[in-house]
Amino acid sequence: MLALYLHWPFCASKCPYCDFNSHVRNSIDVDAWRAAFIKELKRHRLLTGERQISSIFFGGGTPSLMPPALVQDILSEIDRLWNIPTNIEITLEANPNSVEVDNFKTLAQAGINRVSLGIQSLNPDDLKFLGRLHSVDEGRRAIETAQNCFKRVSFDLIYARPHQTLAQWESELRDALQYGTEHLSLYQLTIEPGTAFATRHARGDFTLPNEDLAADLYEMTTDLCAERGLIGYEVSNYAKLGCESQHNLAYWLYQDYAGIGPGAHGRLTLNGQGHATKQYRAPETWLSNCLEHDNGFDEDTILTPQEQASEMLLMGLRLNRPFDLGRLPCLTDDVLDFTAIDRLVKSELIVYDETTLMATPQGRLCLNEILRLIRRPE
Repeated sequence: MLALYLHWPFCASKCPYCDFNSHVRNSIDVDAWRAAFIKELKRHRLLTGERQISSIFFGGGTPSLMPPALVQDILSEIDRLWNIPTNIEITLEANPNSVEVDNFKTLAQAGINRVSLGIQSLNPDDLKFLGRLHSVDEGRRAIETAQNCFKRVSFDLIYARPHQTLAQWESELRDALQYGTEHLSLYQLTIEPGTAFATRHARGDFTLPNEDLAADLYEMTTDLCAERGLIGYEVSNYAKLGCESQHNLAYWLYQDYAGIGPGAHGRLTLNGQGHATKQYRAPETWLSNCLEHDNGFDEDTILTPQEQASEMLLMGLRLNRPFDLGRLPCLTDDVLDFTAIDRLVKSELIVYDETTLMATPQGRLCLNEILRLIRRPE
């Protein structure tokens, strides 16, 4: 099985909280980008051999800015190289701006069957604070239009924003849940290094909710979603049973995925060895290397069993299901600190039964710290 991730690095503007590989350009040579994506897909087909595609995801950046004909051409090439199975999940991330929403029907005709909308807030002041270009009304229209065009719809909201109270978030989340989408991605606002928000936060322009309020916001989020049948199957993702993001599950379950496009990461098993791949980050560098040198890889590193095990734990413990320790490609003693695990079990932050490991609801509130404690140094 192989999941495919395709990165479109261009946006209409750079959001101040965003640390993704996204760039603003006045013009884009679509024909050159089409040729580069197709060449890189062909190279990956030679690398991976004949595998079944499990999911396809167009991320960014803002892939809803891609011409629908380009999306269709890429999907046609994937089908020619791997033979896309019927009804697999094919997701495209989209912003709610009118020009992009107008393309939804054409994108659905091109083969997209799931859309992930970057709504981010249903409050006009917070949309402005987050640097979003769309209005609340445009966000609502985008959700409704997507529900009429695509089989599956998800949208993102950012909470734990400056000055946000429990009552305010409860009202906004209940509003969002009224749309009845099968999936929501709900992220607490974090300050990422190198972003505009990092500069403004360090300067004291704004503060985030303290840890106690952040924990209360998270617990309320989980409870309200559960009331509407959306289970928190991952730390920041909620879905109706059977409607989880199959592509993102490939990451969290540590399955093979190919990352294609500027800055995209991949994890591939080649000749029995795990490879960590990374494509050239700068769009123009990636483009020229694909077109002139037939290779988008900036890095291709063979992972040790211990490194793979550490990554498995990092991803797998984000899910609300027991992590099967039998999947680890090395001895548990080589990667786990059982003294720390014993302490965390007694603190009711994790559950451990010698064959599986799982964070409790309380543990999910401090998952990064749990992961730091239980993993032996590499």
